[in-house]
Amino acid sequence: MSIAENIARLRDEIASAAKRAGRNEDEIALMAVSKMHPFEAILEAYETGQRLFGENRVQEFEQKSPHVAALEGAMFHLIGPLQSNKTNKTAELFDAIDAVDALKIAQRLDAAAKERNKRLPLLIEVKLSHEESKHGIAPAELGALLDAINDLAAVDVVGLMTVPPWSEDAEAARPYFRELRRLRDEAVRTHPKLTQLSMGMSNDFRVAIEEGSTCVRVGTAIFGRRIYPAAE
Repeated sequence: MSIAENIARLRDEIASAAKRAGRNEDEIALMAVSKMHPFEAILEAYETGQRLFGENRVQEFEQKSPHVAALEGAMFHLIGPLQSNKTNKTAELFDAIDAVDALKIAQRLDAAAKERNKRLPLLIEVKLSHEESKHGIAPAELGALLDAINDLAAVDVVGLMTVPPWSEDAEAARPYFRELRRLRDEAVRTHPKLTQLSMGMSNDFRVAIEEGSTCVRVGTAIFGRRIYPAAE
């Protein structure tokens, strides 16, 4: 199937999942994860009306950026782990950062955003699994990080994200999604901007929607097999 057909099918599936959960489909954004795909794939998705894209690596997107920077209304989020030495370039290239897990990173992004006279929305990545390969802050440390970032001038924490352990059984992800929503609902009492929940990917986004996701991150089901190695 083409990228256009894949996006159309996914939007139908998101609408169906939202209806089953008693939610409005307009509350749920579809992020097209274009990592390891060429800029031509982004252009093809854009032609279908897709406007939200996710990239995992700063250097890889830096190579694509000249080809997609002029796309009106397109939003590019960094959804992969960020090294502190890449914060300046990240603030320049991306519209939002969805995987912040340390105050140092937030502080460096804040300084870089100030220099560019822009505001950067952030999501805090929370690690809810015990897998060493997963990134994120421990749930017990979330409150202190939110309080500290709240004092920064050029960044806004607008939500949380997580990546559960991969499983062929989408139901295996439900407890992780449910816990992230609980953490958000608890934190939003003192941090009212914390409205977004980025959770759910190609194999489990339907469950994520049932548990309150406001953004599902889908790559393979849109673009197919990854085409080239990452640049970093």
